[in-house]
Amino acid sequence: MKIWVDADACPGVIKEILFRAAERTGTELCLVANHPVPVPPSRLIKFIQVPQGFDVADDKIVKQLAPGDLIITSDIPLAAQVIEKGALALNPRGELYTVENVRARLNMRDFMDTLRSTGINTGGPAAISKSDRQAFANNLDRLLTQQARSS
Repeated sequence: MKIWVDADACPGVIKEILFRAAERTGTELCLVANHPVPVPPSRLIKFIQVPQGFDVADDKIVKQLAPGDLIITSDIPLAAQVIEKGALALNPRGELYTVENVRARLNMRDFMDTLRSTGINTGGPAAISKSDRQAFANNLDRLLTQQARSS
């Protein structure tokens, strides 16, 4: 398993959890973004900068991933694509996207886009909370442990 991070909007605290997990478990970690993202010096942690543009980082991740890889993203359309390719998708709040729930999330996203386009202020997502960070760390650890057992 390799971990891919849609790093353009990934919170720094989540990246720190990922850096520690990669080192602790010996798992390759690759962050992809269209702007420079600092990463600690490590043979396991890589950064790929892609050109500016709509979904360029997403497209890079989808092209590079392998079945069984783990993608960290809050981008629901990207999550749907990686699930179709046999990879796992975990959002920074610790929610694992699945075949069963990603379609519902896409429908809600589209509904909220429609509301926003009509001028209704729907607000944005809440800041990452301590419980979100804990849920992310717990689910990440569970997925990495499962991977280690199956290897």
